[in-house]
Amino acid sequence: MKKTQATILVIDDQEDILFASRMVLKKHFETIYTLNNPKNILDTLSQNQIDVVLLDMNYRIGFEDGREGIYLLKEIKTFSPQTTVILMTAFGKVETAVEGLKAGAFDYILKPWDNEKLLEVVKAAVEENRKEKKKTAKAPKQDAFFIGNSSGIQKAYSLAEKVAKTDANVLILGENGTGKYVLANHIHQNSNRNTHPFVHVDLGSLNDNIFESELFGYAKGAFTDAKNDTPGRFELAQKGTIFLDEIGNVPLQLQAKLLQVIQNKSVTRLGEAKPRQLDVRIITATNMDLKQEVSQKNFREDLYYRINTMEITLPPLREQKDDIVPLANFLLARIIEKYDRSEIIFDNNALAQMERHSWNGNIREMENRIERAVILCENNTITVSDLDLDVISKTESNDDVQLSDVEKSAIEKVLQKNNFNISKSAEELGLSRASLYRRMEKYKIDNPNGSE
Repeated sequence: MKKTQATILVIDDQEDILFASRMVLKKHFETIYTLNNPKNILDTLSQNQIDVVLLDMNYRIGFEDGREGIYLLKEIKTFSPQTTVILMTAFGKVETAVEGLKAGAFDYILKPWDNEKLLEVVKAAVEENRKEKKKTAKAPKQDAFFIGNSSGIQKAYSLAEKVAKTDANVLILGENGTGKYVLANHIHQNSNRNTHPFVHVDLGSLNDNIFESELFGYAKGAFTDAKNDTPGRFELAQKGTIFLDEIGNVPLQLQAKLLQVIQNKSVTRLGEAKPRQLDVRIITATNMDLKQEVSQKNFREDLYYRINTMEITLPPLREQKDDIVPLANFLLARIIEKYDRSEIIFDNNALAQMERHSWNGNIREMENRIERAVILCENNTITVSDLDLDVISKTESNDDVQLSDVEKSAIEKVLQKNNFNISKSAEELGLSRASLYRRMEKYKIDNPNGSE
């Protein structure tokens, strides 16, 4: 029997599971790797071209909620987006596995598995992996993301392209959901380091206790669970770029250690004395006002100046009004392709309401709402209801504005949500109390509480 050309990595802390999976899979696939320590995943991915990962969802005794698996899944998909991931979980933990599907897993399989079922799922994952690679190869590079035409976003990307060819450290500022990761990756892809790793680290999700071991690595025996020499994220990014997201969340006591690594361009693993030289481009990002954090002594001034040789600010979506409809259509096209759906369009009311919406969650909010709408919509048309846009933008307070039926419905929903408290509803809608009363009168919306 001819083996399929594919590389499979199985990750589980139980040796019997690793042995059994290898025995089944090696008869059908060219290369099988096994790993019993999840901390070595990124190292393995950086050294090998892995097509499919079978990932167990629980590793520590007493922690069987699958949270580790979800965290590791996100790490894999960030570090190696083209790798297809199958989750392995015990019977009764299906709910967490389903959460994993939403986070980017291809499928899940229950342990103990049926060998035929295991092969069926892995073969499907290999096929999916090939489709995704072909799709990526065909896709024009300029269509990979949306920039927009507003002055703020154009200025940000102009600066990014100028600094990309240098090794200058870059600090990206912007609210949550404005595309800081996308911009950081764009800088890397347009740099001379683009054939080497782009390593993303969410500093906000790193517990203080594992901060040093995750970033700087550790030697075998450095602490109780240190069973192997393990490189940290800085070493994994060697010759490439490390993107330190949410740097404003790093506690003061750890900022000094981070500063030392950036300043000396070297890292010392826990349990070792000799520093290892680094050749790494550093990009950082935060949604905080770091100048204010420095003035309040919450962020080290010397670290601040080390990380922002070039500072780039991404504007919030509410300041890019002319880009909202083009961005919505771009995201819709991408999501339709993801779900392999036939053509879906926005109705006119939906687009008009999207232009008025405040988008406090920025691009991430828009993407989530459109994805939800693609799943819910009927007749291949996305409505305001599908997008769940029920609040009028606070920038809209002119009494002369002509409200559509959609806006009437929005007023009713806000009033009902606030139990017809006129003051609260007016504030949420961005209207004066008098303006709201006039609209209620116009649309014959009765207040069951009487007048306030």
